[in-house]
Amino acid sequence: AGATVLALGDSLTQGVGASAATAYPAVLAERTGWKVVNAGISGETSVQIAARLPGLLDEHQPALVIVCAGGNDWLRRNSPQAAQAEIARMLQLCKSKGVPVLLVAVPEMSMTAALTGRLKDHPIYEALANSEKVPLLADAWSETLGDSALRSDQIHANAAGYARFTDLMVSQLRTSGFLRT
Repeated sequence: AGATVLALGDSLTQGVGASAATAYPAVLAERTGWKVVNAGISGETSVQIAARLPGLLDEHQPALVIVCAGGNDWLRRNSPQAAQAEIARMLQLCKSKGVPVLLVAVPEMSMTAALTGRLKDHPIYEALANSEKVPLLADAWSETLGDSALRSDQIHANAAGYARFTDLMVSQLRTSGFLRT
C-alpha cells in the first residue's frame, strides 16, 4: 500500500473511451492502495513512449512500471521489429534502474480480427517477456476489446472494459508476486 506505480502507455492507459476516474490506472489505484501515475498519452507510438520513460522514472521513482505500448505502431503499420526494439529498450532501462516491470500485451491488427472480432496478442510480447525475463499480462486487452459490450469504439474500452481489464491485471499482479492482498 502506498507504493508508486508508473502506468506507461498510450490511449489504452490514458483511458480514452471512459472518464479519468474509470481508466485502468485509477481503478488499479483504488483496488490496490497504490499511488498509480497515469502516464498514458493518446496516439503515442513506442518510440514516443520510450522517449518519455527516463524522465518519468527520475520524477516518480516507481516501485513498479507497467508498460503497455505498441497499439499505435500496429494502427500505423509501423515495423513490428522496430516496436519490439523500443519496448525492449524500455524494459532494459527499468531493469537497469532496479525497477520491476509488468509488460502488457496489445492485440495485433489483422484482417481476421476485423472480420471475426477475435483478437489475439501480437507475438512480439511473448517474445519480449521471454527474452527480457519480465512477467507478461497476456490476453487481457484481447479479451476485453474482443467483447463489444466492453468497448467504447473499435479500439478503446469503456468504463466496464477498463474495470474488466483491471480485474485481469490484478490477477496477474498477484501471480507475479507484485500484489499480496
